[in-house]
Amino acid sequence: MSNALRSYQGSEPQLGERVYIDPACTVIGDVVLGDDCSVWPMTVIRGDMHRIRIGARVSVQDGSVLHITHASDYNPEGFPLTLGDDVTVGHKAILHGCTLGSRILVGMGAIVMDGAVVEDEVIIAAGAVVTPGKQLESGYVYAGNPARQLRPLKDKERAFFAYTAGNYVKLKDRFLAEAND
Repeated sequence: MSNALRSYQGSEPQLGERVYIDPACTVIGDVVLGDDCSVWPMTVIRGDMHRIRIGARVSVQDGSVLHITHASDYNPEGFPLTLGDDVTVGHKAILHGCTLGSRILVGMGAIVMDGAVVEDEVIIAAGAVVTPGKQLESGYVYAGNPARQLRPLKDKERAFFAYTAGNYVKLKDRFLAEAND
């Protein structure tokens, strides 16, 4: 296991096919990354006190923090962190004990907090704060602090989900190829 990947209490990160983990990031514990994912420099994905499940073709960009909510007297079940497929997590985003569906763009510096649920096909604008327990309905752009429904997605934005996921798959493939040279 590389220095970027660390086990914790007998759980170690599990990687799908063709996953790129930058050596300058940290992935700890009960974390599963699907096929064709990429995790970029200075990102921390910490599955130490609950599980993290990340679908296929997910890009977690530089400086992001992905963590869970541990089980306690205040929250007996805790909250795992779950991301669907084709999710692009922008630079310095924080995802904490929340559930994101598929085909989502999380803008740079956005924060999605404990117990929040984001349905499929949503854009969370840069700097938005999704408060604990909030549900974001499919098909909209959300912005602000606290995040509010801004407007319906445009067709061009819906097409962007597949484009950006595919673009990061191509980029991580180039990084993987260079690492194997």
